[in-house]
Amino acid sequence: MERRLPQLEYLLPLKWAEDTGLNELVEYLELLSRHVRVLVVDGSGDELYSRHERAFPAGVLHCRPKHPECRNGKVDGVLTGVDLAEGQQLIIADDDVRYTPQQLERICALLEAADVVRPQNYFSSSSPLPWHARWDTGRILLNRAFGADYPGTLAVRTEVLRQAGGYSGDVLFENLELLRTVRAAGGLEVRADDLFVARLPSSTALFFRQRVRQAYDDFAQPLRLAAELSLLPVLCWSARKPLRLAALAVSATAAAEYGRRRDGGWQVFGPASALWAPLWLVERALCVWLAVYWRLRGGIPYSGARLRTAAHSVRRIRELRGLG
Repeated sequence: MERRLPQLEYLLPLKWAEDTGLNELVEYLELLSRHVRVLVVDGSGDELYSRHERAFPAGVLHCRPKHPECRNGKVDGVLTGVDLAEGQQLIIADDDVRYTPQQLERICALLEAADVVRPQNYFSSSSPLPWHARWDTGRILLNRAFGADYPGTLAVRTEVLRQAGGYSGDVLFENLELLRTVRAAGGLEVRADDLFVARLPSSTALFFRQRVRQAYDDFAQPLRLAAELSLLPVLCWSARKPLRLAALAVSATAAAEYGRRRDGGWQVFGPASALWAPLWLVERALCVWLAVYWRLRGGIPYSGARLRTAAHSVRRIRELRGLG
């Protein structure tokens, strides 16, 4: 018997330029709608919007975003969804995230004692993972080794966001901004590093487009930014002697392997996943300096505009929103 979770809702902020994955998404939304109320805030073009309207299950609430003041389109979608939400618990998820019914129940239980929950994403596919998903898994594992990863999904109590007056729509790293806004409002964050929610691999083109944008997020994390800015000089120094370079690669792999084993990560991250971590380090060593270039030019390009701020600090959010 399928269990309904009336207090939990699912929000998908959507903006597609093409919809080759529409049939698979419709099947997923059909599964979700048996358990929770589903909201899709769709910023796609008119033709795609109409196609989605016809294809989505009858139980899915499908609407346009209604916060044009947000330069970040995802925040526009999230705030619209918060306005429409009827329950106290809301999962916010990118279009490539795939929850199971059991994971919906666990999120629901975690939100009984928390204001925002951060699960762990991993790449999953019915066929072998493409190379770029394996590459990006190196990033995930290093994040787990030194703290926690930032997934494409969060779960939040709507009351907290409403009391805070929403969160900024003029930042690039919107998930971090949401987490910090909840903390600024006195809310409790729970990191569910052992709750592994699947994510479909992106296209190769999207993977390449995200490289510098993800590095730009470091401007919201000064210590991480400083560490990653030092990577290129360290790599150049190490390249003079192969043993140094080998030692650096072994250290990165060992750290990633620790991240793979933490909190049962071995269940979803393959045994060779950690071997991709050194490649990701080389990528970030280059891309973080490209991010500096865009920062000096006034911000990273985003949807025809530029976003200068990656995310605000908790203290700054309190000042901006008048939170005690």
